[in-house]
Amino acid sequence: MNKQSFYRIFFYVLGLLILALNTKAGLDVSPIISVSYSVAHIFGLNFGNTTMFLYCVFVLAQLVLHGIQWKQHPETDCRFVLLMDVLQIPLSLIFTRFLNLFGAFFPDLSAGAAGWTDRLPLRLVVLLLAILCTGVGASMSLSMRIVPNPGDGIVQTLSDCTHRSVGFTKNCFDLCNITLTVLLGLLLAGHLVGVGLGTVLAVVGVGRVIALFYYLAGQKIARLSGMAA
Repeated sequence: MNKQSFYRIFFYVLGLLILALNTKAGLDVSPIISVSYSVAHIFGLNFGNTTMFLYCVFVLAQLVLHGIQWKQHPETDCRFVLLMDVLQIPLSLIFTRFLNLFGAFFPDLSAGAAGWTDRLPLRLVVLLLAILCTGVGASMSLSMRIVPNPGDGIVQTLSDCTHRSVGFTKNCFDLCNITLTVLLGLLLAGHLVGVGLGTVLAVVGVGRVIALFYYLAGQKIARLSGMAA
């Protein structure tokens, strides 16, 4: 393995690890997996397995959308794109195993809290670190241009199909996830599940961290991974 390949794999895996660690912030989860978190919590299911199922739905949606694009433009060879979609499934399996691993070994700061204000300063600090780490992790994994996380992949696919910017598409997609999570919690549990201050702040904060990371370190990461001259 040459040096450039090593850096690509290293930063890619590091990004996935940081993204998985975000679930232990203690002020609810990121918008894109809030649906799987609420379903797992309400029905007593395994969070990692529920997220795996959600990611498979994302991958299926990408395959359908890319298949439609290929049918509309048969002159375009989409086989590589479809292959990248399919490879997101084994990636999801690895990612969700990290969710279970971190869930077992890292403490949940909300456990035993008397209310949402209990230990709030510490939980806010962890939340800000989680948003920072999530943005950095997403930047690292996306910079490698290998196989995207299904959450990022579906946003990119929807952006391509609607001809809207990735940022705008992500905001809309996150809003749809939060809305569905709110409805599931209110209808099935009688209260909000998986949506809190952390979820709302993540909608805005993660995107800004990604932009700042690319501004400060994007070119250096690209050079290390061999994607820049």
